[in-house]
Amino acid sequence: MNNVTEFILLGLTEDPQLQKLLCAVCLITYLATLAGNTFISVTIFISPALGCPMYFFLAFLSLVDALYSTSIAPKMIVDLASEKNTISFSGCMTQLFAEHFFAAAEIILLIAMAFDRYVAICKPLHYTSTMSRPVCSSLVEAAAILGFIHGGIQVLFIAKLPFCGPNVIDHFMCDLIPLLKLACTDTHTSGPLIAANSGSLCLITFTMLLVSYVNILYSLRNHSSEGRRKALSTCASHITVVILFFIPCSYLYLRPMVSFPADKPVTVFCTLVTPLLNPLIYTLRNEEVKRAMKKLWSQIVKTDNM
Repeated sequence: MNNVTEFILLGLTEDPQLQKLLCAVCLITYLATLAGNTFISVTIFISPALGCPMYFFLAFLSLVDALYSTSIAPKMIVDLASEKNTISFSGCMTQLFAEHFFAAAEIILLIAMAFDRYVAICKPLHYTSTMSRPVCSSLVEAAAILGFIHGGIQVLFIAKLPFCGPNVIDHFMCDLIPLLKLACTDTHTSGPLIAANSGSLCLITFTMLLVSYVNILYSLRNHSSEGRRKALSTCASHITVVILFFIPCSYLYLRPMVSFPADKPVTVFCTLVTPLLNPLIYTLRNEEVKRAMKKLWSQIVKTDNM
């Protein structure tokens, strides 16, 4: 039985002055995230010099980062600027699906990028045949399909739970733990199973990525000092992004089904900060991407001045 048609979101804070400040900060951060990731994706898609698999995956990672942030941030920003913060039941389920869809897709893309670096460094003679464009396209399609399945499973689990009141969510978004607390049934068994869908995905993927990068680092002992420097520079960016993604993910889902005070700040970090940092991490130390972005920007400026 489900008597709840909408949920009330308590948001980040109930302090009116702090809400105004957070609204401005979150809006600026979100716009920077959207602009940065979109610019990187467009640059890679239209630049022939950035046609290798590593940049192909980076373009889609930036796109997914922008979409993931968009699935949560606009609603949060609007709520910070308004007095009454509600979301319909269907809207809540849509947000739940979107956030887990894009998060799971990003995980698969990070695996694809790690595999690309592994083949490039450990199996260089087979790189062209192994990482062909059809293979790369298939990996991106797999990310979309598996993301859809993961998000769908989460929604199916939550949507079938009875919600008969109360309907107040002590959060700024719809997610597993806050919704499980409102269910009018015993979730001591189903709750951990639902969270395990996300938690196990985080744990297994993080372990796979760690093993992959350990193998890469081990194989570098046979490379020249210049080859090691270039490989370590590229891998350092990947490892940083992986850590920024999986440590918050593990905190949120690999734990008992209870809320903690740090949940909201950690979720804000995942939603706004990590998608903003990803393009910076990948581009600041990459001369090829920076050159392509400068070229595209100069073309945009020339077009505007005509």
